[in-house]
Amino acid sequence: MQIHSIQRDPNKPLIELNNINVVFEQKTALSNINLRIYPNTIITIVGPNGGGKSTLLKTLLKLQQPTSGEVIYGNDVRIGYVPQKIHLDHSLPLTVERFLALKKGVKTQEISTALEQLSITHLRQSTMQKLSGGEMQRVLLARAILNRPNLLVLDEPTQGVDITGQAELYQLIRQTQQKLNCAVLMVSHDLHIVMADSHEVLCINQHICCAGTPETLSNDPAFIRLWGNQLSQNVGFYTHHHNHHHNLHGDVCDCNGSSIHCQN
Repeated sequence: MQIHSIQRDPNKPLIELNNINVVFEQKTALSNINLRIYPNTIITIVGPNGGGKSTLLKTLLKLQQPTSGEVIYGNDVRIGYVPQKIHLDHSLPLTVERFLALKKGVKTQEISTALEQLSITHLRQSTMQKLSGGEMQRVLLARAILNRPNLLVLDEPTQGVDITGQAELYQLIRQTQQKLNCAVLMVSHDLHIVMADSHEVLCINQHICCAGTPETLSNDPAFIRLWGNQLSQNVGFYTHHHNHHHNLHGDVCDCNGSSIHCQN
């Protein structure tokens, strides 16, 4: 069995987020977020801890109701979701095959195809609780592609994976995206690996501070000033002096450069 891609109108977004605001107990989690995800594109979302990345994903997945704004799904949107981590009961051993079979409507051949595509056929009878971090993420990715999604949503997909495993996992994600001809929305701090394959990078800290192509953002002084220190704590590649300013509405107002747009 082969996984076949389906061609879709590249001019029509799979999902639109329009003027999304999320407030928890008078504290703003997201402010005026506008995002369109088009077929066969890769978008990476970065930002500090507590900046609203997880809230954004939950809102997009319709697990979180926005305080205002709307989330619009296009026709025939199928989402494959890879969570940051999964909690398993260690008193109930579960094989990889059984774990994948828990997904509603999945067939044995579909499980075999997904395992083969991600080069983890040898893990089929392995116990989930004994997988390494990299093996676990591959299994979660295999589960996400069982319904042949046209959008993969990945929340910190290399969490708990060593540097070598990170590079291999991102290569697998790219190969999977190409085989499925799907879009990818990924939350990550590993910009030194991710950015090369991203069509757009969004920097989020309650609002969208900056957005642009990887080449533009990775070399732009405004981007480094905004996020260098936050990223260096995780990947050790940037230095940072957090000297940007916000206007009365809380928006960043010192971004420059024609290829970066900042919301005011």
